[in-house]
Amino acid sequence: MAQDRVEAVERALTVLEAFDSPQEHFTLAELAQATGYYKSTLLRLLGSLTRFDYVQRDEQGRWHLGHAPVRLARRHLPGRHLATRIQPLLVRLSADSGETAALLEGEDGMVECRLVTLPDAALRHDLRPGDRWAAAADDPRPLLAGGVMVCQPLPGDAIEPPMWLALSGPAGRLDPQQANRLLADAMASLAVGPPRETGP
Repeated sequence: MAQDRVEAVERALTVLEAFDSPQEHFTLAELAQATGYYKSTLLRLLGSLTRFDYVQRDEQGRWHLGHAPVRLARRHLPGRHLATRIQPLLVRLSADSGETAALLEGEDGMVECRLVTLPDAALRHDLRPGDRWAAAADDPRPLLAGGVMVCQPLPGDAIEPPMWLALSGPAGRLDPQQANRLLADAMASLAVGPPRETGP
C-alpha cells in the first residue's frame, strides 16, 4: 500500500540492490547509472549506509559492500543442503568419538559454531550454534581449559568463508590421532557425496 512506503528507505535499498552484481566495486558514476539517482542524492544515501557499515569506500573512491550484510546473513543457519549433508556426519562423528562434533565457520578474525552434535557424556565441550570466538585465519581452535579441539578444513573457494569439521573434548580423553582419522573419514565421505538412487 502507498502509505506503507518510506521513500528514503526504498532509495537506500535500491542502492544496495545495485551491489547484487558480479561487479564488486563501483564508482559514483556507475552507481548513478545503475540506480538512476543524481550523484548528490547518492552521496547522502551512501553516507548513511556507510555509517551502518552496509557499504564502504576504498582508497580509489570506489564503493563496495561493507560487513553488515554478511553479519546479518550469518545470523541464519547454514543452507538446507549443507545442513542436510553435514548434520548426519556430526552425529556419526560424535557417536564414534564420544565427543563434541561441530561445523565451524571463520571470517574477519572470528570463528562461529554453525552446527553441532553433543555426546551424552556429562563431561564434554558444551558448544552451541552461534557461539563465537576470536581465532587466527588458519587455526579456528578456541582456548579450552583442560580441553582440546581437532579440526580439518572443508574444501571451498576463495569467495566463501572457510569452514572446518571439528571434534573437541577433555584433553585426557580425546585422542588427537583418532580424531584426525575420524575427521579424515568424514571428509572422504563428503567428497564422495550422497549415494545415488537406483531404479528397480
